[in-house]
Formats: sequence, structure tokens, C-alpha cells
Amino acid sequence: MKKIHYLLFTLAGVAMLFTSCNQQGNKSSNGALSSSAAEKVYVAPGEHDEYYAFVSGGFSGQLSVYGLPSGRLFKVIPVFSQDAEKAWGYNEETKPMLNTSHGFVPWDDSHHPDISQTNGELDGRYVFINGNNTPRIAKIDLSTFETTEIIEVPNSAGNHSSSFVTENTEYVVAGTRFSVPVPQRDMPIKEYKGNFKGALTFISVAPEDGGMDIKFQLLMPGFDYDLSHPGRGASHGWFFFTTYNTEESHTLMEVNASQNDKDFIAAVNWKKIEEYVNNGGGTMMPSNYAHNVYDEHTHTATSTMKKEVLTVDPTKVPGAVYFLPTPKSPHGCDVDPSGEYIVGNGKLSADLTVHSFTKMLAAIENEKFDGEAYGIPILNFEDVLAGTVSQPGLGPLHTEFDGQGNAYTTFFISSEVVKWKLGTWEVVDRQPCYYSVGHLMIPGGNSRKPFGKYVLAMNKITKDRYLPTGPEVTQSAQLYDISGEKMELLLDFPTVGEPHYAAGIAADIVKQRSKKIFSLTDNKHKYATTSDADVRVERNGKEVHIYMTMIRSHFNPDNIEGVKVGDKVYFHVTNLEQDYDVPHGVSVIGANTSELLIMPGQTETFVWEPKQVGVWPFYCTDFCSALHQEMQGYIRVSPANSNIDLSWSLGED
Repeated sequence: MKKIHYLLFTLAGVAMLFTSCNQQGNKSSNGALSSSAAEKVYVAPGEHDEYYAFVSGGFSGQLSVYGLPSGRLFKVIPVFSQDAEKAWGYNEETKPMLNTSHGFVPWDDSHHPDISQTNGELDGRYVFINGNNTPRIAKIDLSTFETTEIIEVPNSAGNHSSSFVTENTEYVVAGTRFSVPVPQRDMPIKEYKGNFKGALTFISVAPEDGGMDIKFQLLMPGFDYDLSHPGRGASHGWFFFTTYNTEESHTLMEVNASQNDKDFIAAVNWKKIEEYVNNGGGTMMPSNYAHNVYDEHTHTATSTMKKEVLTVDPTKVPGAVYFLPTPKSPHGCDVDPSGEYIVGNGKLSADLTVHSFTKMLAAIENEKFDGEAYGIPILNFEDVLAGTVSQPGLGPLHTEFDGQGNAYTTFFISSEVVKWKLGTWEVVDRQPCYYSVGHLMIPGGNSRKPFGKYVLAMNKITKDRYLPTGPEVTQSAQLYDISGEKMELLLDFPTVGEPHYAAGIAADIVKQRSKKIFSLTDNKHKYATTSDADVRVERNGKEVHIYMTMIRSHFNPDNIEGVKVGDKVYFHVTNLEQDYDVPHGVSVIGANTSELLIMPGQTETFVWEPKQVGVWPFYCTDFCSALHQEMQGYIRVSPANSNIDLSWSLGED
């Protein structure tokens, strides 16, 4: 019996050795298939991920930050929706960031993030993202991972073909999904055709500080403008937008907007329009829109209402805009790293159509036109066609590139990612997704220099992939290794909201710029209390202003008396810490707002309106030290007719 056991053990050892040798041999030949998926996504405790992935939150209105390859969620950045965790849209400093011409709008539908570029390569300074519902573009500063600017987009509706940046971040674009009357007015909906306009807005970005401003709006025919991408390399200076509903229908759209055999990609020469505008071209149009800016020194946002916008009629700038016919109802509009190939994915087409920028220029020069639409020339389809990927899948949506001559396209209906070669147009690999994939992202894929190691697929529906959580099924992302000849599915991880798109960048580019604290000496907040000597409580009529400090592990003051029912109490709280990762929070019973979460060296404000007589505690909401529980105080509220004077103290009986 012992001999049999020894023989079996020996055979098992030989088999394991053979398998190990075979795996080692496969490493050079099969690339992605040479090791386990778990091993490839494992990031050891204390080690860092290779990439940041900024994933849109869709109907959450936020932007979430994940590490790749681990899929770990690091942070949810508040953008267009209130966030009680960080007091975004609740504290007095950030409320102005959610102001619009429609008033205070504390929600939006965030879709497409894009990272700033220099010379066509990601520079890691900013992420821009669009608000789809109440048209807005936001800028997130990647030194703080905080939203620092939001500009409303007038004359727009459904800000969808946004927010993509040019090669040197000269512009961020905001294209309207829904055409509307421009200027807005009361008119019959059935008069849509020929009367509605689609605004393509070019927002300039200041190179020194990223400040945004609307440079011009191109008022295009009343189609739906779906997605866009900038030219690069030879095509720098151009922007490409997919359009659908060239039928200009206004009802039962799923039928009536799919009548034409082809829709268009709008090719916009923004350099030519920029020159036209700089020489005095365009028309100023009255328009109301909000421009909201958060100042890093005052730690406070301001909202300014703008009253006009510069509009451009494309027919007044010859050679500025052309239409490229593309199969019906296209969604994605993607440009390869060289800038030569423009991929228009017709959702109702069995093939993928790839246009050539070089052929487009030749067709323009030789006037190879197939008519016009509202004065804009339509190029001949065959004259701008680079090639066709034949029957790669069902329901193509979006394409990204790895920088190695390969393209990757998502197919919503057949639920897969398909890899194909630029130039030969042959399908070389396909991998299933679970379930109904939308966008995909290769870090740096929207640049001249992609980091072609991973592709992230964002799934609209994920049936049976996770534990059930009631009627709503979790949204998901799936990570594939694309470093080898064949793609390999490595990881599923849930996402915040519905992921529409993502932007990825090598972590080393971003983390070296990351801010650790706010310097107290640079704190220019109107109500900052940067030393205990400045602590005080002041009354101005029915307003009470508390100038408070916090440090491990107490508030100053921690006992306040003389507040009355009916007062409006402003807590202006400064975190005196100057050490990394020591935020503090504060809240008080009955506050109908969120807590404050205050970073080292920062000042924030919330308003408390006491309704009841009593002695009410306030406390630190963010665990800060071993004595965190002891970080608390009391505020005494007396009747409205009380004559008790204001008083405050710390460490006194």
C-alpha cells in the first residue's frame, strides 16, 4: 500500500512539474493566458495600483475613482449631485457650485470624463466631465481630486457629446444631444424640422490655471449630436461628432429617426472657426448661464451669471464643417492615436465603418460632394471610406485603441468586446461581457499615447454576476488583459451608478502632484480662524456666527451659551491640523444639512437653525484619534425672548 501511495505521489509530482514547465513555456507565446487572473489583479497590502480609472457615475451625478488592476474604489468625487459624506452642495462654500440659470440644481446625469492633455499625451492635471440633463461641464483638479469649476452650457439640451479635450487642452467640447429652438421660445413642437438647432460649444481652457470660458457656439442643423472625439496628429484642429435623427423627427423616435440609410459624422475645423472668431466673426446672442468657480485660497465658490454667448453660423465660415455619411444611428465617434482613422459605429449596422482623414481632405479639395444639408457639404461615402470591419458583432457602440495598431469595440446586443486590426480590418479576437456592455476604456485610449495593457468594459446590466440586491441589479465594470495576443477577462467589480464612460491614466503621472494638506498660512477664507486667539462668537441681529477651531481632540469653543430659538447659527470651522490625513468632521443635533468634512488647513461653514429649547451636543464625525469620542461640545439654546448674553469657553468650569 505504501508503494502505491509513493507511486501516486511521484506521478502527481511529475504532472505538476510538467504543468509548471508548460505554463512557463506559455508565458512567452501566449502572453495574457500564461498566469491566473487572480494573480494579475492582486495588489499586495501597502502597494499601489498601476492606473487610476475615473468612472462616470451616470445617474448618480458623480465621478468615482478606482485603482487598476485591483478594481478597488478609492473615492467618489462629488460633481453635480449633493454628497453628504463630503458636505458637497450642503456647506455654504460649495452650494454656489450647483447654481444654474434654472436655480439651484443639485443633481445631474454625468457621462463622459476626459483627462487634460499636453502634446496629445495625458498630463494628469484635470478631469473634465459633462452634466447631461441641465447642460454643464465640470473640471476636477487632480491635485486635490475636487471639483473646482462648473460652467453651464446655454442653448443646449442633453449635453451628451461631451466632454472631450483637444490635444493641448485648448478646448473642451459640449455637444447637444437634443436640438432645441435657439434662442428658446414658445413654438409648436411639430415645427421642429428646419427651426431647431444643435449647439456645439467650444469651451476654452486657460493653460496656466485651467479656467474655463465659452469661446464660441457653432449653431448646427437640428439633428441629435451623440458623441465626439478630437483629431490628433495630422487631424489636430478638427473635431468629429456623430449625429443621428437626420430625419429631424420629433415623435416615436425609435422608428422615425431610423428612416435614412445613413446619418452623418460632422467634421468641424475648429482652427478655422477660431481664426474667424478671433478676427471679429460671430454674433453675440443674449443668453443666461452660470459660471461657478471654487477658489482654493478662500475655500469658497462663487457663482456668476453670464448674459451673452458668441454664436457662429457654419455657413458663414466656408470650409469649416463637412458631413461624412455613416451607417444609420451611430453612437460612438472614435479617432485612433495617429489621427488618421475615424470610427463611426452605426448601432443598426452589421459592419463597422472606418473613415480616413487623408481621404476626407482629398475629397474636400476635389469637391467630391453628394449634395448638402442646410448649406453644409456632404462628402461622398466611398471617397472618405478607409475600410469596413465586416460583421464583427451586433450593436456596435464604442471603440478604443491600444497604440499597437489594434482597435477594441463594444457590441451591446451580442454582449462582447471585439479586437480588430487597423488597416487590415480583420477581427482577431473576441471576448464575452456580462451583460449588455456599453462603453469601454483603455487608459490613455483617447490620446496619442495609450497605455495598452488593460481594457475596461462598462456594463449596463449584470444579471447573475453578483449576490442579488433586490429589483435593481448592480452596475459593473469588467477588466481585460490586452497585453498578449488574446484578451483575458481578469475581474468584475461593481461601480457607482450607471457607468457610461471612463478615463484612465498611469498613477505615477497623477500621484506626484497630489496635495496632502492646505496650508493655514494660505487660508484666505472670509471666516477662517487660524489660531485659538481668534476664536469668538458674535451676534448680528438674529444671526450668530461661531468662529471655531478643531484639532485632535477638541473643538474651541466647546461650550456655547446665549443662542436663542429662531436664531440662524453659522458654524465657521477651521481644521488647524497640518498633518496628512487628519480630517475632522462636525455636526449638531437637528441640523437639516449634512455634516462638514474639513481637510487639514481648510475652513467650512454650515447653518443650524435651532427650533427647540435645550442643551444640544455637537461632535466630530470623522474618526481622528484614540480620543475621537471625546471630541464633542454643547450649545445651549434659550427661549426666543431670553436675555442671556452670548458666552463661550474651553476648559473652564
